[in-house]
Order: sequence, then C-alpha cells, then structure tokens
Amino acid sequence: MSNYLGEYEVTLDPKGRFMVPVGFKRQLPEAESVRFVLNRGLDKCITLYTVSQWEEVSVVVKKLNEFNEKARIFKRTFLNGATFMEPDSAGRLLLPKSMLEYAGIKKDMVFSVQMNKVEIWDAPTFRALSENVDMNTLAGEVLGGNYLNPFERI
Repeated sequence: MSNYLGEYEVTLDPKGRFMVPVGFKRQLPEAESVRFVLNRGLDKCITLYTVSQWEEVSVVVKKLNEFNEKARIFKRTFLNGATFMEPDSAGRLLLPKSMLEYAGIKKDMVFSVQMNKVEIWDAPTFRALSENVDMNTLAGEVLGGNYLNPFERI
C-alpha cells in the first residue's frame, strides 16, 4: 500500500476541471499517474484512488455478504458513481457534476492526500471541519487508551 502525503489548494475551471497537483504527481510511479478512480467519499467529499489502490478497496468490498441487507446497501451506495478517470492532455481531471453537487464543491477545493487515497473537499467545508477538531483529545481517544506505545503494536 502506498503512503502518499500532502495538502494542496486547487481551483476548478468553469468546465469543472482541475490540475492534479504537481507535488502529488511527483509521488506517484509513472504508471499510477495516467488513470484514477473517482468515488463519493464517506464524509461528503470526493475520493480519488490510483487504480492499484482502488483494486485493494475492491477486494474488501467484493467480500461483503450479498445476503446481508446493510452490506448490500453499503456496496450499492459506496460504488454509486465510481468511475475511471484519465487526465486530459493538459493534466486536468474533469469532476462530474453529480460528484461536485454531492460534495458541495463550487470552485475552491482542498486536495487532501490521505496516504492511500485523496479526499477532494470544498475548501470552506474542509476549513470548517479542520477548525473544529481538538487534535489532543482525538489522538488520545484514537491512539491512547493505555500506557503502551500504540506504534509498538503495529
């Protein structure tokens, strides 16, 4: 699994296209920068995966029990709108209107790299979410809980 990093401010052009940030592209192996999978994110954002990262996600989603109603609903909802995307000759990706509406993106976006995926957010929404996070408390709740180093268990 890849460990990409970075946060980039990007802007949509009037046709709904944006340039894939150069700092992100530099981290990708050449074969990974020619095709992506775009999907609705879990938190009202758009999620971008490289094809190999999407294949890893697909393995998990394919294992969901088709006889379990919640699994079917999750699979249907999660995969709704997922699509392969290729940058145009200028290196831009076109975001479908339905995805832009889902994420509430108008023009200014944050391209937030999350190690194995990218979350594409409406910039004001992302800033508001980030401002309301108490990192000390969150880190304690997620990684704390006892006195052992959480990284020793990995």
